Amino acid sequence: MPTQKKTQKSVSMLSVAREVADAVAAQLTPVVIDLMALATDGKQAHWHVRGHAFQDVHELLDVVVANARTNADLAAERIIALGASLDARSGTVGGRKTTPDLAEGFLSADAAISEVVAIMDATLVTVRKAVTELEEIDPVSQDTAIQIAASLDKDRWFLAAHLQTE
Repeated sequence: MPTQKKTQKSVSMLSVAREVADAVAAQLTPVVIDLMALATDGKQAHWHVRGHAFQDVHELLDVVVANARTNADLAAERIIALGASLDARSGTVGGRKTTPDLAEGFLSADAAISEVVAIMDATLVTVRKAVTELEEIDPVSQDTAIQIAASLDKDRWFLAAHLQTE
């Protein structure tokens, strides 16, 4: 009895049109880059915070860093799931981030909070731009950006609350 040769079907890595995948990557890659910068600078602030609220701020910065990394992974995996690629290597992040640089050395708790909040604000500008742009491109990717914005807003609130006097 002759054996039949099975033909294996090729499976595309794209779940959407190439143009959609590339457009999503164009919007979410800057989000990943700024979130990775936030994670790095947040950890630097975590190590160098000093002062009256040291322990609270030190521990809260760990949460901010963990959430930034989780959200960067969420955005990056959305890009990859659609079949596009991104470059978030450390040199690329350093060269393309839109966030301000964190001051070098030890920081008072208030200074660390102010600087990290400024980094978060710049990141939120990038994320909100992605939310707006993705509305017409891919609603699922827009939902990803909205989820990231909500997470950043919450972490920002928790940090900024330490500076409020009223």
